[in-house]
Parts: sequence; C-alpha cells; structure tokens
Amino acid sequence: MNTIIKLRTFILNSLKGIGRLVILVTILILGACASADHQTEVATDNDSLNIYFGDIHNHNNLTYGHGDMRDAFEAAREQLDFAALTPHAMWPDIPGRDDARLSWVIDYHTGAFERLRKGGWEQYVAMTKEYNREGEFVTFIGYEMHSMQHGDHVALNHSLDAPLVEAGSVPELKEKLKNEKAFVTPHHMGYQEGYRGYDWDVFSPEKTPFVEIYSRHGLAEEDLGDYPNLHDMGPRRFEGTMLHGLNQGHKFGVIGSTDQHAGYPGSYGDGLIAVLAKSKTRDAIWEAMEKRHVYCVTGDKIKLDFRINEAIMGDEISAGKRTISVKVEGQNFIDFVDIIKNGKRLERISAPFMNPESKGDVIRAKVKVEFGWNRSKEPVRWLGQLSLSEGEIHSVTPCFRGAAFTAPQENKEHKHKTLVNRIKGRTAQRVDLEMYTTKNDNTLTPATQAVILDVTMPRAALLSADFNGKRFSYTMKDLLAGTRANFMNGWLSEAVQFHRAATPEMYSIEYTITDTEAEKETDYYYVRVRQRDNNWAFSSAIWVNKP
Repeated sequence: MNTIIKLRTFILNSLKGIGRLVILVTILILGACASADHQTEVATDNDSLNIYFGDIHNHNNLTYGHGDMRDAFEAAREQLDFAALTPHAMWPDIPGRDDARLSWVIDYHTGAFERLRKGGWEQYVAMTKEYNREGEFVTFIGYEMHSMQHGDHVALNHSLDAPLVEAGSVPELKEKLKNEKAFVTPHHMGYQEGYRGYDWDVFSPEKTPFVEIYSRHGLAEEDLGDYPNLHDMGPRRFEGTMLHGLNQGHKFGVIGSTDQHAGYPGSYGDGLIAVLAKSKTRDAIWEAMEKRHVYCVTGDKIKLDFRINEAIMGDEISAGKRTISVKVEGQNFIDFVDIIKNGKRLERISAPFMNPESKGDVIRAKVKVEFGWNRSKEPVRWLGQLSLSEGEIHSVTPCFRGAAFTAPQENKEHKHKTLVNRIKGRTAQRVDLEMYTTKNDNTLTPATQAVILDVTMPRAALLSADFNGKRFSYTMKDLLAGTRANFMNGWLSEAVQFHRAATPEMYSIEYTITDTEAEKETDYYYVRVRQRDNNWAFSSAIWVNKP
C-alpha cells in the first residue's frame, strides 16, 4: 500500500487531464485486487478519453435577450471547447392571448420568432459555421421550443446545415426529427407540470439521451438542496427532477448549460456540460453525448472520473460485484463526494478541512484570483497581468461571466453590448488579462471575474497582480495560510481577492468501494461532488443489472 501511495503522488505531480485520472483509479483498483476476488479491469477503449466543457443552451439578442451574437461567439471560445447558441424559435401553446396581464409576454416572444424567420436563421447558421474549428472550438446548431404542456426543450443538431423544423408540440418535434442526427433536451425541469415544467411522460431515450438539470433557473437534481428556482416562473417541485426520473426507471445522462440571456455562453456559475470524448471534434463530442458520457458542473470545471467495473458514467452493465471507483480533480477545496445508489447515499467521502503541513519548500497548488466589487454600475476595465517571481504556471482556467440576465431586461445600461473577457497571452510565469466587472446587483449575485492558476512555486516566491497601475503581491506561504484581498482605490472601490491556495490533497479525491448487494433488477449509481465554494459536479448514472 505504501508503494501505491508513493506512485499515486508521483503521478499526481507529473501528469494532467483525464489520462492522469484513469491511471490513478487503475492503481487503486489494482491495490484492492491484491486482497480481493477477481475484478473486471477498466476497458481500454475508455482510457484515452478526454474531458471537454461546453454550453449548448444560451441566448443573445438574435431573438430575445441581450448581447450581440458575434460577441457571444467570441466570449464562448475564450473558455469553452464547444458551444451552441440557441435562438428561441417557437411556442405552440403560448398562453394569455385573452389575458391583458400576459400580453407583453406574447409580444416579445412572437416578435422574436418572427425576426428569426425573417433573416435571423440564415445569419445564425452562417456565423455558427464561421466559428466552427475542428480540434479547436466546435459549434453546433440548436434552437428552443417552449411548451406549457411538456416543458421547454432545445433541439440540437449534428449538421451545420440543419433546418429550423416547425412543430406544434414536443412529441411532434421529436417525430419530425426521428430520422435526423438531433437531440431534444428538456431544461429548467423542476417547474410545475403544465406550466413549462418537465413532463416525464414524453421522455424518449432515442432523442433525449441527456437532460439539463442545472442552469441560471436553478438545480433539478432533486426538490431540496442548493440553487432553488427563484425565477417568476415559480418554485421547484419534485416531479420534474432528475431523481424522480431515475426512480421511474428512465435512463438518461445529465448536463448543465447556462440558459444565459446576456450573450455570454459559458458564463461562470451558470452551468456547463462536460463530455468524455476521444477528441475535440464534432463526431467525437456527438458520440459522447449520444452514449450519455456526459456530466454536469455548476461553475468550476471539475474533472470527474466515475466507474463501476468496466463501465463509465452513462453506461449500463450486468454485474454481481460492483467495484465503484471515483477520482475527482476539483478547482478549489473539495467539501465531500457522495456516491448515490437508487436515491440513497451509499457513501460520503469527506475531504480534509485545511491544507496539511508540508515540509517541502516547493509547493504545487491551485490559486483563484478574483476581481470586482466595484460600487459603480459603470464597467471597470481590468488590464494587466498575474505573474510569479519563481516557479511555473501549469494551466490557467478562466472563470468569466456575463450579466446575470435570465429574461429580457428593460432600462439596463450596456444591455446591448457584451464586454468580452480575455486571456491576452501567457508564459510559464505570466498571464496577461483583459476583464470587465460591474457592481454586484445584490449580495447574492456576483458580477466578478476570475482565473484559477495551477502553479508550482517555492514558499517564498511571490504571486503578483499588476492591474490598472496597482501591484499586490503575496508569497505562497501567505496564500497557504489564508485568503488575501486589497481595494484598488480605497474603501468601496473595486478590489482584488487572492483565494486561499489549495494543495493537491485539498482539490483531489480518489476512492474505491465494492458493493455486492443488488437491490433491484437494475440499480443505478451516480456521484455528486461539492466544493467548499459551493461549486458542484453531478455525474450521469451507471446502471447495473443483476447478472
């Protein structure tokens, strides 16, 4: 066992990506095999998969929303691997035609649908093709149908020449797309049935391999927990949630997407889809989605490798003995990891509360540096760099967000202009940034921007922020001890926050457990991960049949 721990530590410090995750999990399984019965090895065709992050449900002013479509594509490719910008397209059973109270709802929806059909669709398809770059940034065509009866859905297409298909209901849309490479995905599922909440009676795994459980609307894993529905469309109910669907025996993957209405796909904290795919190409990403090899993150790009025997998330297998392996690489301090079986917690793995004492002089850690808190509604432009006096920056993860819109806004300053945040350049010891922050709308809705640095540096080395003529510096020793913050121009001005540095022991978890009890003909398992900063990841389920 000591050999396994040493080898695990060596790999953790030497490798990156899902390849590292796979190797670490394999080491744990091999260690367990030394004193256990024969276990199925991890399938080799899954060992080369990569994790890619995207947003396949978001909006701009092409239909109703804010922000120019070109700016939206520019924002998307700054921090996503793939994206679909999704115009609002139709609402066959729109209510309120005889209700003066709802006339404004009808007007802005029907006006948007008309604009889309009078040249907007052609403009959208052309720009989607323009920004598609196989291996760099992959774009998809999609559009949204509202439905009071069945719940709102996004139609996502494989082809960049896909037409806008007219339909009078969600079942009719699925029927018209049955011979096409297209998915029809429900979102904001937890609202009341009959009022745009999801109706599980129309679920069909052929066209709906995954459902969207998180966006700006809230979280629909279950009826309790974080991120309740606060939109005026109403509160969260159990009937539309992921757990309700799994308990009914449906098989589907789970994703997040932003449903952002300010022209900022991938807006931080609003939800992302993660796929386990062979490459950053249209076919590989599509195949991963079709196989349910997907998961949901609420904000941080948490890397998650969840397996049962030879299966990865989204798979269905038969087994008596189930070796459950979980490997998580977070972006911040992990709070806990839950393994859920048939709607009940099978195991909770808690992370340490504080960084352990380390005798080494050189430290590997992740440090989030955040900008904002300005009092003025006028945007503050942050232009400058983060740099190390010694050491190496291994990776930079952007946490860029757009305005917090989930519906059309009146009298909002800058509502038609997306201010795109960018990583302007980087070296092994420096990252150049251009970002924009505005006043937080309230004490619960952030408008900050951030990046997460994965660094190796001596304890005495400095991490410095040089922006807008001001410089703030802290040693790794300082950052291991706690979060630091500085106002740029005195009290109530904009500020910079250096979050507490997280060492690998704090942002990584590896765990293996064996379950031999078949509770049903088909048991389902999934994993939920919580970071201490309230970022979550939710895996798709793995279904295990009795042998």
